Amino acid sequence: MAFAESAGGGESVPPESAPKSQRRSWAPLPAVCAGYFMVILDVTVINVAVPVIGRELSASLTGIQWITDGYTLVFAGFLLTGGALGDRLGNRRVFCWGVAVFTVSSAACALAPSAPFLVAARLAEGLGAALIVPGSLALLQQAYPAPAARSRAFGLWGSMAGVAASAGPLLGGLLVSTVGWRWVFLINLPVGVACLALTLRFVTRSPRRAARALDWPAQCAVVAAVALLTAALNEAGRRGWSDPAVLAGMGLTVPAAAAFAVRERLARSPALPPSLLRSRAMSGGAVVGLLFNFGFYGMVFTASLEFQHRRGFSALGTGLALFPAVAMTMFASVLSGRLTRRTGDRPLVISGMLLAALGLAGWAAAGDDPAYPLLVAPMMAAGFGTSFALTGSTATVMGAAPPAYAGAASALFNTTRQIGSATGVALGGSLLATATDYGTGLRISMAVGALAYLTAAGLAWLCVPVRSEGT
Repeated sequence: MAFAESAGGGESVPPESAPKSQRRSWAPLPAVCAGYFMVILDVTVINVAVPVIGRELSASLTGIQWITDGYTLVFAGFLLTGGALGDRLGNRRVFCWGVAVFTVSSAACALAPSAPFLVAARLAEGLGAALIVPGSLALLQQAYPAPAARSRAFGLWGSMAGVAASAGPLLGGLLVSTVGWRWVFLINLPVGVACLALTLRFVTRSPRRAARALDWPAQCAVVAAVALLTAALNEAGRRGWSDPAVLAGMGLTVPAAAAFAVRERLARSPALPPSLLRSRAMSGGAVVGLLFNFGFYGMVFTASLEFQHRRGFSALGTGLALFPAVAMTMFASVLSGRLTRRTGDRPLVISGMLLAALGLAGWAAAGDDPAYPLLVAPMMAAGFGTSFALTGSTATVMGAAPPAYAGAASALFNTTRQIGSATGVALGGSLLATATDYGTGLRISMAVGALAYLTAAGLAWLCVPVRSEGT
């Protein structure tokens, strides 16, 4: 990385002046990954707890929906703002702010006396998450400037998403059935405290670029565009694509996105300079992230419904049934991090997407009501392939951005991934609701996910360099 902030405040010193043992230490990795794990876990762990929460707090249907979706909307909407703040004020500083906000908000969620209070605390949690995620990638890039070490760090970072998303229902079911729903939030407290302590102790300060203005009109426009799009996609899964609220959300997204684009062209210090977006590696890598999140989270969502609603599995049983996909994510991330210095990024991304496509296509071809053992291999292929490709696509996006825009690049990548997740879940829910029978809807959903993976493989061939910058 270009600079590491000195302990005295605003001045920056070249990383070569830092002790080699500090630069090579793996201590920053668990600190950063712990924060990211909390963020993604809270997207899925809440699903199995919401029915119990609704009964105990006498929440309306609208209140229950906001408990689930309010977090996701704020998280997705403010990612780019979090990235811009990190680049301007220092990524470590903003990351720590995010962890503190997230941890305090989790405590508020656990102590919530009413549904409106819980909704407000969930919105604050989403804001904390939006400050954590962009800085997490930027801090890893800063901590591990050597390409091989950086690839391994990115791989383990990415595996946290798959593990957290798939383990969420399992952990949530276990906590709700034993100690109660409030522990779904209380479990974040020790993790958040440990994350903050490790970050302050082992992660070096990041450069502050206070002279770079924060373009608030552009930030407001992008928050509106992403929040409207995410809300419309979430509601489409419940209401259908022709519902007036869904159509209104989709329609309002267009002028909000256009306002952001116009403002970015006119701004002296844009959040995402047009030159970055014109980069094939940057924009292509972001779209690849959107497509594989679409496929993976669509698969997890529809598989969860299949196991719980059609096969009668408990929440705990559903988490165990999804475990094959979880187990593969960690193994694949470690393997891809080791292979990338030999093969480069492009072969890993393409082969991962093709394997994941084969897995979902295998599920679609397995019939309307296949035995569970026939689904283990498709889930393993999807989990392995997605995590195997994530390392290279992350390195592609981050390698295409100059250090001054590391937070913005991370925010862009994670924003497109969140949009992909929301789209995959919404479309999967709509296909299950509108198909002639449940089995047909599930097979169509898996086939669409396979097509998304194949598209990502083709795009990776065009946009992902054989080796990321710096290799």
